[in-house]
Amino acid sequence: MKNINKIQLGQDGPFVSRLGLGCMRMSSIWGGPTPDETESIATINEALDLGINFLNTGDFYGAGHNEMLIGKAIKERRDEAFISVKFGAIFHNGQWLGLDLKPNSIKNFINYSLTRLGIETIDLYQPSRMDDSVPVEDIIGTVAELVKEGKVRHIGVSEITADQLRKANDVHPISALEIGYSLADRQIENEVLPAAKDLEIAVVAFANTAEGLLSGGLSAPLSDQDYRQHFSRFQGGNLLNNLQKVEILKDLASAKGFTPTQLAIAWVKQQGKHIMPLVSMSRRSRLAENIAAMQIEFSEEEMNTLNSTFAVDAIKGSTYLAR
Repeated sequence: MKNINKIQLGQDGPFVSRLGLGCMRMSSIWGGPTPDETESIATINEALDLGINFLNTGDFYGAGHNEMLIGKAIKERRDEAFISVKFGAIFHNGQWLGLDLKPNSIKNFINYSLTRLGIETIDLYQPSRMDDSVPVEDIIGTVAELVKEGKVRHIGVSEITADQLRKANDVHPISALEIGYSLADRQIENEVLPAAKDLEIAVVAFANTAEGLLSGGLSAPLSDQDYRQHFSRFQGGNLLNNLQKVEILKDLASAKGFTPTQLAIAWVKQQGKHIMPLVSMSRRSRLAENIAAMQIEFSEEEMNTLNSTFAVDAIKGSTYLAR
């Protein structure tokens, strides 16, 4: 059953599923245990069966494990999958070391990705963010060369400013911008989202629940083992303030017969036809609820309640949103 609406990437780009499957959690990126690979592959295949064809990964997810996993999953159905790959982030033993977006490095990265994925062309290739030591024009220009070589179909960008987005699009048409966006993180509404809309660039919005803050399942204080303790929005008075806001989301979700997570995804979807919620999943059991979230509609009163409760900067503290 394929019941997922479509979104166009860029002015003349392809149509893909309006809901994207983030594959990061199918690999160990911070040094933890690797999820059940059999279940991960089954999740990808069931997503394809249901019409979710946008698969998002990074060459640094699990030191290449994520790309190899996707390669196994799509081996017999390459034409059904649209593969988005981020590059440029450097890790060692689970530790972030920085970025490498030098032209020669990009040309090296692409070949390893193609090999791990077992494909000849990556559908959407994008720097994981911009490196101030390398001009935007050089980064995008190098990927544009890969387009000419047939190794890349479309170019994307991730976590950049409105000015950088315009510079990138001047070098080569940008099809998609991947960036964190949720009720709890609305800062991009000031400049980045308007720039993307003006340039007719699709927005692939990750972290829809803001590291689980909007899921409705948190209580204060978090355990000492919870990685979110490192983020100021999950600490002390900030967390207490933020959870009070989430209570309103929970009440609305209960009244509508959905979960807070579903409403958080639906709110992102509702922000524009050019916006795709990108939801990380590693289990088939989550597919149905996330697909159902894409069908949720809000009344004007409900939208006003959410927008006023979660106004820009209403959530106290910050978090690291890199994917």
